[in-house]
Amino acid sequence: MPPTQPPLSTILPPLICGTATFNNLYNADAALVPTNAIVERALDLGVRAFDTSPYYGPSEELLGKALSTPSVLKKHPRTSYRIVTKVGRIAASEFDYSAEWVRYSIQRSLQRLHTSYLDVVYCHDIEFVTTAEVLVAIKELRRIRDEEGTIKYIGISGYPVPLLCELAELVVKETGEPLDAVMSYANFSLQNTTLMSLGLERLKRAGVSCVPNASILGMGLLRSVGVPVGGKGDFHPAPRELREKCMEAAKYVEGTGERLEVVSIRWGLDTWSREGAGLGGIGGIGVSVMGVSNLEELEETMRVWDSVLDGLPLAGRAVTKEKKDWSLARAEAVAEKAKAVWDILGSWKDYTWASPDEGYVNVRAVKGVADAIAPLPLVKDGSAKVSRL
Repeated sequence: MPPTQPPLSTILPPLICGTATFNNLYNADAALVPTNAIVERALDLGVRAFDTSPYYGPSEELLGKALSTPSVLKKHPRTSYRIVTKVGRIAASEFDYSAEWVRYSIQRSLQRLHTSYLDVVYCHDIEFVTTAEVLVAIKELRRIRDEEGTIKYIGISGYPVPLLCELAELVVKETGEPLDAVMSYANFSLQNTTLMSLGLERLKRAGVSCVPNASILGMGLLRSVGVPVGGKGDFHPAPRELREKCMEAAKYVEGTGERLEVVSIRWGLDTWSREGAGLGGIGGIGVSVMGVSNLEELEETMRVWDSVLDGLPLAGRAVTKEKKDWSLARAEAVAEKAKAVWDILGSWKDYTWASPDEGYVNVRAVKGVADAIAPLPLVKDGSAKVSRL
């Protein structure tokens, strides 16, 4: 990390709006998701970071469009929020971590997002490529960071926690510089807490600054209606037995007068805010990435998040005793329900599915080719080089 740049943990907000939902993976038609309204309302409610990826279909373009509306530009300047995106994953079984593709992908993301710089860039789903390919991509991203200033922080993302740890350790060993961030998904939820039990200490020893936790609902596994089936059909990798156990847990929670997703979100945000604090963001709070598909989900998420913050000992946050007591009592009640859910899950608690699947082959035979796409012009607004903050 450049000596003039502060650690990511000091500038990354603890709640990030994920935009994988701006796609037809989780929704039947991405065009029906009110993306402009979600982004503007999120900013108005205090959200200060957005996570996207070229792999998420139209997500980058939709996010860029939403951040460029006149009302957003007027109220929320680019320096007031963080943009997080990724490189390397092109399609379900297509990956390119070559330096040439990384350069192209970064320029394309800058264009789509209407920005001159990206706050954080991950190598997307590192388990699908070799360690050598990951090192090539990391080194190229750092070159772009240091020479062009269009990237500020660099990390990796993926599913298998042990592999994420191994690669974080390898990067610091091979390059002398630790990763800024390691993001995992579906590995800290009511169903699976291996990011905490297997990952946090190793990642901390590897010098990682932040460990954001994504997909608190386990990619939709922990919902009262079951896994989501979007425009691409049933994509979820969970086996039938695990799905059945989660539906059994949903029925139990329903019997207490609540929904599994509500309890899961509260437990995930509340618990990770504390357990992930050592590798958290601003305020020493564990960083969570939450995706929503409509304004109602956004409003509910923010209501829960504000209540979570009410129960934390945060300097400078004025909270009435009534709100603090309610937050702590709610956390205790949810914790009791979590124990009952774990009893139902039994041996499926902390189960992880294979990623990639057995027999996976990267279909991209020729790397570094942008398919004759013309070079992309740089977005120039002067802010990339003005400050590294």
